[in-house]
Amino acid sequence: MTVTLITGANKGIGYETAKQLLELGHTVYLGARDAERGAKAAAELGAHVVQLDVTDDASVTSALATIDAAEGRLDVLVHNAGILETTLDSSAALRSFDTNAVGIVRVTEAALPLLRKSSNANVVTISSSAGSFWAVTNPERPEHGLPLALYAASKSAATMLTVQYAQAQPGIKFNALEPGTTATDMTAGFGIGRPVEQSARVVVRLATLDASGPTGTLQDEAGTLPW
Repeated sequence: MTVTLITGANKGIGYETAKQLLELGHTVYLGARDAERGAKAAAELGAHVVQLDVTDDASVTSALATIDAAEGRLDVLVHNAGILETTLDSSAALRSFDTNAVGIVRVTEAALPLLRKSSNANVVTISSSAGSFWAVTNPERPEHGLPLALYAASKSAATMLTVQYAQAQPGIKFNALEPGTTATDMTAGFGIGRPVEQSARVVVRLATLDASGPTGTLQDEAGTLPW
């Protein structure tokens, strides 16, 4: 049984990814900042839940300790938790990077001992091509001129962390993805996005790579993206 942890999984892409991986037979742990909402989502799906706030060291440590005690390993880690700040000031910058980038470091470092016990460990980071120089400087791309500096910069950091971890941990696959513009709470104010089911399929593909799969990439549903 493949053991999977998904951060920020009580709604949106994380919730749908959990649903699809459960259908494939994974044992799924929903990481949720709000324990009550997480428990409700887990009950709906038939998953497990751990209270996990990616901005809090103690919360992250406790969540991974719970999984360790129950499973003894972790096969798949999905970094899904993220925020989108529309203002541009220092407070918003700190929040953006703490969640979207530093949170990846917190959870990955806590998870590495368990991931090393897996025979086929996959770490998937939901990043964004909004953090890609190639995309934001390409007039034909929707990211061109997107006025979301902090989101874009923090996602660029998330993708770079993916590459750095892939190089530092050759026994574990690390890949980032552009899930496509998705209709979630995060994008509700823009009135845009496709169904979460479509975007979650991109996550699931990377979360179920076999041992020969790629590492250190940024991908969308069509394959590897330049960045």
